Amino acid sequence: MRETGWMMSLLGPAEIRILADKLNLRPTKKLGQNFVIDAGTVRRIVRVAALAPDDVIIEVGPGLGSLTLALLPEAQHVVAVEIDPVLAGQLPLTVAGRGLGDRLTVVEADAMRITSADLLGHTPTALVANLPYNVAVPVVLHLLQVLPSLRKGLVMVQSEVADRLAAGPGSKVYGVPSVKAAWYADVRRAGPVGRTVFWPAPNVDSGLVSMARRDPPETSASREEVFAVIDAAFAQRRKTLRAALASWAGSPAQAETALRAAGVDPSARGEQLDVTAFARIAEAKPS
Repeated sequence: MRETGWMMSLLGPAEIRILADKLNLRPTKKLGQNFVIDAGTVRRIVRVAALAPDDVIIEVGPGLGSLTLALLPEAQHVVAVEIDPVLAGQLPLTVAGRGLGDRLTVVEADAMRITSADLLGHTPTALVANLPYNVAVPVVLHLLQVLPSLRKGLVMVQSEVADRLAAGPGSKVYGVPSVKAAWYADVRRAGPVGRTVFWPAPNVDSGLVSMARRDPPETSASREEVFAVIDAAFAQRRKTLRAALASWAGSPAQAETALRAAGVDPSARGEQLDVTAFARIAEAKPS
């Protein structure tokens, strides 16, 4: 990490509060706003993200810019997607005041609705963000879908969500987020984050999740078809796949036929299968 000089540009807790007062800002639960105020945490995120000088980063929910300022010296460019118009307007000013404005593009938008066309010509290669807790999973899955250029990611999310995203088959918390994330990437926990590094401090712990893009399973089924199987399989977790997939297949008997054709035990449950098994089931859906 190139630490000469750039550490002095990070926002400290006092400066963050002064800036928030200037903007008359009160973090809202509706937008999931918990701002990082600890410089050590943002340095850790940058280090674990393992960024390259030619990386173009997409950051969702930059807030007051704590993490943004740590990312800018480490990459070619940062595209910050911010839904709050006040924060979106202030961030370029904060960054320009530290001489890093040429490396930042701010997009005022809902991250759940953006596409590559909204990023003003930039092609992100890495997702690094302190994600709002209330939309973390859908944002991750949406960006992995619409931005195939993303090669890697490191996101800070609620600890429980981190466990779900990184869970493997057989885990008690393995479910829809785990399987859908595995369609796009290898996902793993990358460490815990305490509550005191945020303002306001949340009432839950956080965790880092690392993602490395890989090809989806080889299958003749589309992503939408595979995801439909995943959704059906976990809609009623306690049911066997024969029962859970009955509506999807047309009947319990047709579900069993599809499962056997895919090499899956009809008495198994969704939490036992990996993403490749779900792809095989999608291929075997009765016409």
